[in-house]
Amino acid sequence: MRTFLEELKKRRVYRVAIAYAIGGSAVVQLAGTVFPIFHAPEWAQQLFVVLVALGFPIGLVLAWGFDIDNGAITRTPGPSGPLAAANSRRVWVVGLAGMFIAVFALAAYWFWHPWKTINAAALPPVIEAPLPAPVPEKSIAVLPFENFSDDKQNSSFSDGVQEEILTTLAKVADLKVISRTSVMQYKTGTARNLKEIAKVLGVAHILEGSVQRDGGRVRVTAQLIDARTDTHTWAEHYDRELADVFAIQSELAEQIVSQLQVRLSPEEKAVIEERPTTDLQAYDRYVRAKALAADTSFNARAEANLVEAARLLGEAIARDSKFLLAYCLLASVHDRLYFFGTDHTPARLALADATVRTALQLRPQAGETHLAMAAHLYYGYLDCDGARRELDLARAALPNEAFVFELGAFIARRQGRWEEAAHQFERALEVDPQNFHILEQVAFLYEDLRRYADMSSALERALALNPKSFTTRVQLGEMELAWRAAPKRLHDTIQEVIAAKPDAAGELADAWLLLALCERDSAQADRALAAMSPDGCRDQRIAFPHAWCEGQVARVRGDANAARAAFISARNELEKIVRNQPAYAEGLCALGVIDAALGRKEEAIQEGRRAVELLPVTKDSINGALAIQYLAVIYAWTGEKKLALDELEIASRLPGLLSYGHLRLHPLWDPLRGDRRFEKIVASLAPKQ
Repeated sequence: MRTFLEELKKRRVYRVAIAYAIGGSAVVQLAGTVFPIFHAPEWAQQLFVVLVALGFPIGLVLAWGFDIDNGAITRTPGPSGPLAAANSRRVWVVGLAGMFIAVFALAAYWFWHPWKTINAAALPPVIEAPLPAPVPEKSIAVLPFENFSDDKQNSSFSDGVQEEILTTLAKVADLKVISRTSVMQYKTGTARNLKEIAKVLGVAHILEGSVQRDGGRVRVTAQLIDARTDTHTWAEHYDRELADVFAIQSELAEQIVSQLQVRLSPEEKAVIEERPTTDLQAYDRYVRAKALAADTSFNARAEANLVEAARLLGEAIARDSKFLLAYCLLASVHDRLYFFGTDHTPARLALADATVRTALQLRPQAGETHLAMAAHLYYGYLDCDGARRELDLARAALPNEAFVFELGAFIARRQGRWEEAAHQFERALEVDPQNFHILEQVAFLYEDLRRYADMSSALERALALNPKSFTTRVQLGEMELAWRAAPKRLHDTIQEVIAAKPDAAGELADAWLLLALCERDSAQADRALAAMSPDGCRDQRIAFPHAWCEGQVARVRGDANAARAAFISARNELEKIVRNQPAYAEGLCALGVIDAALGRKEEAIQEGRRAVELLPVTKDSINGALAIQYLAVIYAWTGEKKLALDELEIASRLPGLLSYGHLRLHPLWDPLRGDRRFEKIVASLAPKQ
């Protein structure tokens, strides 16, 4: 045996085995990246891996029998006689061992295959409602201050006082401070159970107070309460000139830090003494804009709120050209208008660029500047790696800022790092436990993973926070449609909401149209169209012109002429956008589907493929999967059934919005119905319980 092992070494079999393993692994990884770019079917990728694996034992046998001498392949000389016969038998051992290793490697690869259906055991944990935990001694919630001014329009002024105290304290790393969104629901005017509020928010202390503005003077009263014992720890009132209001806020913050025996770094002490602006009217506009920007959680008011916020921030900056917080918030507003398709134009992105550059010039090292830059890199350019670097810098300066963790979750989710996304959302909920929007985002994370039971739990938690949210009830109905192909809950919810609140129809028009198309109800579809904004609709997170929706309804109704006219109108609108933004992948998706509906086969396929190239799932796991899904629609509508099923199979194995209910009921997939392979894909997404 020793002679045989020496012969293996002499014939370089070991060296070939190691080199083949390294090279084969690299080639397989490269193929996994390249094959999808050329839209190779999944079986081709699998066959390639099998061939690479089977080449391993063949390589070992060839290494045993042959060598390279002076550039020529020669037979390797070996011993003669009985030893040669023994070694000949052992070469079969080499081949069989190589075959066993190849089969093992192939099985391991198949188990971890990136196109394999999602392995539930490897998914992130469920984000449960927080269990009672030890409350940190150094923790506080700053509740909204009561407005005692004669002019009740000064409520935004009292909000501003509370806002600045909260923002200042939130920058202290040794103190847990609950974020604005969670405390604003405890507005004044109703009796407060401070012990219950502290329990819900997970803090030991509550700060509450009042503000009275009278001409050129202001009176601020504040009291710090240990909510565990319901005792007043400290109280103070300040009666000063109006111009001293920021000094009052700094003194308040210093007193709270002292009372709670919080450690302060020199940098944090300097932050407490900072003033955001010298212009009270500029600050008032900033506070009002911040409230508007916070109230944009996927509703019909979102665009109007953001536009109004931009106007107010423009006025604030005009009054104080060095108002850093106003620049950072304005950049965020521009970025969101651009990212969500409301105004996805180079002009809007340029406004965001210019605003962020100004913030960088004012205070390049500020935590708010780093956070604004992180959001800009993400929303404006999908530069996730750059955004993460900026976010790390922001996190050090803004330890209690929930949006730092929320944005971290968005980035992780976009990159397909689902477990990290869940963890970041959990961190965001620790400092902002009553944030309805974050719970919505948690629900969307589970929707992408097709974990509908967990999605339902997150939405129910959100609904408990805001029982009047009919949009959340509608989302629960949409979930049932996607999960079980069961439209009844969505149907009943929409009818109940419209009957009780007719003016809400516009806010649920997209869901209403989805339901009508899935139920093939053209009358309901017409009502949904009438309620829809003329700016268009969102179909699975992709913005489409209003005319696209009209064309879909006309197809369901069987009116081919009306459908064609609508699709032509939609194409004219989208073609202008894509011409000005040739790298706008989402726009190319929409244009490709419309061209497919118009019979423009070559253009449609080219646009769909270009969208997939611009938006690979390695760059954007959310819209990248959507691009593949829409390419499948394009192929289906242009008669390329096999190519459509290839893309659909890939999309069904990726996290995304493609669902059992969508495939079962939506007219988009009518060209594939009855095909055995299509029905198999549909069955693979069917609920397992």
